[in-house]
Amino acid sequence: MNDGRGGAGHGGGETLLFLTDDQLRQGIEAMFFAYRGFTADPDRILADYDYGRAHHRAMHFIGVAPGTTVNNLLAILGITKQSLNRVLRRLISDGLVQSRVGRSDKRERHLYLTDKGAALERELSDAQRARMRAAYRAAGPEAVAGFRQVLEAMMDPEMRRLYHRLREGR
Repeated sequence: MNDGRGGAGHGGGETLLFLTDDQLRQGIEAMFFAYRGFTADPDRILADYDYGRAHHRAMHFIGVAPGTTVNNLLAILGITKQSLNRVLRRLISDGLVQSRVGRSDKRERHLYLTDKGAALERELSDAQRARMRAAYRAAGPEAVAGFRQVLEAMMDPEMRRLYHRLREGR
C-alpha cells in the first residue's frame, strides 16, 4: 500500500522512508536477538564437535557451491586467509572437506564436502531451515518478500553481487 509519500504503509501508520531513531534501534535490537535464535540450534550441534560458526559458514558455502575456490570462500566469508586456513585444516583433517588442486590453475584449491561433511552441514542447515520456515509461515508471504528485500538492501554492493552470483549458480 502506498502512503502518498513514496513509502509503503506499515501496520501502525509508520512509513519505511521516515523511521525514527527509536524505530531503527528496535530493528537493530530485533536483528541481534533474531541472529541469536538463528545461530542457537547450530551452535549446540557444533559444540559436540568443538567447532565454531566459522566452521559452519565454511561448510555451508562449500555445500551450496561445490568446487568453490579458497579465494572465493575468502571473499564470501570476509575473514583472513590465516583464519580460513585454520578452519579448513581442521575440517579437512576431520574428514569433512576435501581440497582438490585446480585443473586449469594448479595454484587453485577447490573445496568439496565429503559425505560426512555433507551430513553434518545438512544437520546444521535443517535446524536453521526449520526455524526460518516457522518464522516465514508466521509472518506470511508479503513479509518474507519484504524481509529479503531489506536484507539485500543492507548488503554492501560487492556482497550483493556475490550473493546473486551464488544464487544464480544453483
